[in-house]
Amino acid sequence: MASKKSLLAVALVVLLQSIGMAQTDWGWSWKDTSKIAVKNLPQHNEFLNNQYPYPAKPRSQWELGIGVGPAFILGDVGSNVGFGGNITFRKALSHVFSLRPGYTGILANGDQKPSIGARGYKNQSHMLGLDLIASLNSISHYSGNPKTDIYLLAGYNFIGTQVTYKEPASGSYVFIPGSAAYPYSNNALIGTASKSWGLFHGLNVGTGIAFKLSNKANLGFEQKFTFIARGGYDYLDGYLAGNNSDYYSLTTARLNINLGNTAKRVQPLWWLNPNNYIYSEVNAPQHMKLPKPVLADADGDGVTDQFDLEPNTPAGAPVDSHGRAKDTDGDGVPDYRDKEILTSLKCFPVNNDGVGTCPEPACCKEIKDMMSNMAAAQAAKNECNIGNLPSVQFKGNAKLSKDAQSVLDAAAGKISANPTCKIKVIGYGASSKAAQQLSWERVNAVIKYLVEKQGIAESRFVFTYGQSGDANTVDLQGTTEEGPNSVPAPHPNLKGKN
Repeated sequence: MASKKSLLAVALVVLLQSIGMAQTDWGWSWKDTSKIAVKNLPQHNEFLNNQYPYPAKPRSQWELGIGVGPAFILGDVGSNVGFGGNITFRKALSHVFSLRPGYTGILANGDQKPSIGARGYKNQSHMLGLDLIASLNSISHYSGNPKTDIYLLAGYNFIGTQVTYKEPASGSYVFIPGSAAYPYSNNALIGTASKSWGLFHGLNVGTGIAFKLSNKANLGFEQKFTFIARGGYDYLDGYLAGNNSDYYSLTTARLNINLGNTAKRVQPLWWLNPNNYIYSEVNAPQHMKLPKPVLADADGDGVTDQFDLEPNTPAGAPVDSHGRAKDTDGDGVPDYRDKEILTSLKCFPVNNDGVGTCPEPACCKEIKDMMSNMAAAQAAKNECNIGNLPSVQFKGNAKLSKDAQSVLDAAAGKISANPTCKIKVIGYGASSKAAQQLSWERVNAVIKYLVEKQGIAESRFVFTYGQSGDANTVDLQGTTEEGPNSVPAPHPNLKGKN
């Protein structure tokens, strides 16, 4: 019994995890630049670097559709159940609208209707068309990716049709002569008078629904009507009844298959809810720029006011964890005013500067002076007063423009005049492998120029790249920090591809 309960618990956990994964899967990762077209990469890189609020539209797959089903001519003569079929290719313009070119073929027929003098007929039609489709449920505020595609369509067809009627005397089917079959001036005619084809412009309207079977295929049902444009046409059923206009009805069951490399393209956009990204970010932010919490610290000593027991400490004064000025030797003079921080107890009391009253032996005075001089020299060595150094701007690649070279020429004089300073060269771009490689190349170009063209020792540089910030900027910064002056390229296979 215990083992069955354990298995049930494990199964429940796995089910909940799978449901959680399904809820957060919105079709593709916004970090994946492989599904972004090259022309849209600048926008997407700005988005990744929080310089633009909208991600670029990903490349999406085409959809191949094959449909078959009953066809009818809706006119004056009752239509039997005919046959129709089509093959289409559909491409998304957005998450709602898509275009679908395709071919449709229809074979229809009807029986004799003595009450109006109509004869039995056969109709064969061929259509080349283009439909604009609007998906009604791809965008939802309350659920993720749709499992069904409910849509409306409207479009154009170029139609070729040929009609025959059943001759009562012989019982055979005869082509309607051209002069009788095409009495309207708007209709075109090709072929012989006895076996002629009519050419028309047609308008489509319809609706459909598709059910997603997998990320590769879906099954759909569609109803479409096609009307003859420019005045209509009344001979589709082989019978002329005045100015009435016959039209087509085609009901199809459709198998639709997605075409395209899934490594470079997402599913057709009508299967992806664009709101998924927004709600995923609201639920678990991974990209949003969240402001850092700011806690009040009136005296700027690093201890926030709610924990500061000495809220008016002078600027720069060393403090303990409670914000109180430090008094290392406990002589009553805080360290920021104490000129003798480690006064011995035997030299207490001290004066206002924290200096004790013990006489200083002659031998020790010389040592003290020497140590003081050494400390002063070390402090001078560790200081870097080079001030602000300029930033270098890049456009597109890692090549230094003439303006950038001029900026580096000016900075070189300042760097040479401050030999105690190391120079940190900082590159930005951490959003992708390509951005990191480009950041490395730009930093390398700056250091190489200053070493080879300006003669500055390579050992003085600290190589830093791939930081968060403006990806088109490389900063120069004086420092006493140590660091590597060269690092290997992070993604050499992407070198020079930016």
